[in-house]
Amino acid sequence: MNNFKESKKKLKISGFTLVETLVAISILSLSIIATFAAVQNGIKSSTVAKDQTIAFYLAQEGMEFIKNIRDENALHSINGVSTNWLASMSSLASDPCYFGKTCTVDSGLKIMTTCSEPFGTCPVLNQDPATGLYGYTSSWTPTNFRRDLQFIQVSADEITVHMYIYWASRGTTKSLEIVQSFFNRQ
Repeated sequence: MNNFKESKKKLKISGFTLVETLVAISILSLSIIATFAAVQNGIKSSTVAKDQTIAFYLAQEGMEFIKNIRDENALHSINGVSTNWLASMSSLASDPCYFGKTCTVDSGLKIMTTCSEPFGTCPVLNQDPATGLYGYTSSWTPTNFRRDLQFIQVSADEITVHMYIYWASRGTTKSLEIVQSFFNRQ
């Protein structure tokens, strides 16, 4: 009988019970699930940050396009060619971004196009799979980004450009608005 009690004591000391094993498996499972959840949140955050960065660069590209046209118009005036500082953008009612109209810019093709509706309804930007450039070339891959802009006249020598970038991210529509003033440099 002593042998039986001693062997029972040895089993309790050296072995795990079923309850201890289940507790250990539960703790291990919870730590693995927490790790996967943290990784998933990190991936989600990086996707959102990537989309925000692309939206910022699309807005910057659009503003740089407008600055470039304004500066080209100023250079024409310096060279003796009479050119309005808003020529081919918003100097005539027939221009694509005439005051109050919503328009798009395609810096790759160097064109501006009037949209038929107000903000948020211009066509989505497409992306060239080979170069990564964004534009409105129909053979490129459609993206979830939309870039709309509108010119507002402040005075004869000042305009304000409102640029909106819209995109879908994780089932919700996000937007970025950039407002910048431009002055006549002629």
